[in-house]
Amino acid sequence: MTEAPHIVKEELMAAGKWVKIEKTTYVDPAGNTRTWETAKRTTRPINTETDGVGVIALLKRTLHKDCVVMVKQFRPPMGCYTLEFPAGLIDDGETPEAAALRELKEETGYKGEVIGVTPVTCLDPGLSNCTTKMVLVNINGDEEENIHPTQQLEFTEVILLPLDQFQSRVNDVLQRGKTIVDAKVYIYALGMAQAFYKPVELPVLKQ
Repeated sequence: MTEAPHIVKEELMAAGKWVKIEKTTYVDPAGNTRTWETAKRTTRPINTETDGVGVIALLKRTLHKDCVVMVKQFRPPMGCYTLEFPAGLIDDGETPEAAALRELKEETGYKGEVIGVTPVTCLDPGLSNCTTKMVLVNINGDEEENIHPTQQLEFTEVILLPLDQFQSRVNDVLQRGKTIVDAKVYIYALGMAQAFYKPVELPVLKQ
């Protein structure tokens, strides 16, 4: 009988304020004992599987196209600017929904309403156990506080991209300088491109 893969032990190799590295000893599906170097956050709240949230926020305004609210910021690990959804870590005792609305307000100044939450998703499972939940938020752009939103984070640039042109507008941002797009953003962009795609004509069925 093939043994189910499982973790045998985890040994600390190095630790900082935000991140730690562990040597993970595990048994693979063939029954062989192996080791892996695993990165983990030190900030995950107790009794939860989720480190943080990403926010897919849709700004809705009268007589305007619906826009996705994005942030552009310098990320030291990448050494350049990145184009991302608003995001952040979940605080102790905080729900993913509350964390999403807090991060959205801090990073963009917008106040929104949660309309959906994904299951726990992994980010880079070959490197880390970091997880996130994507939170879907609608923003009423006609409300007074959302007409002139005030950011709380000084070094984050807010970018509004029309939903129906999302992929092409993301590409435009990337061409204006050294900016790398978050994988989640571009996957969403590809999905939106498919959703809005309308063929010029239907193919003729051959007999």
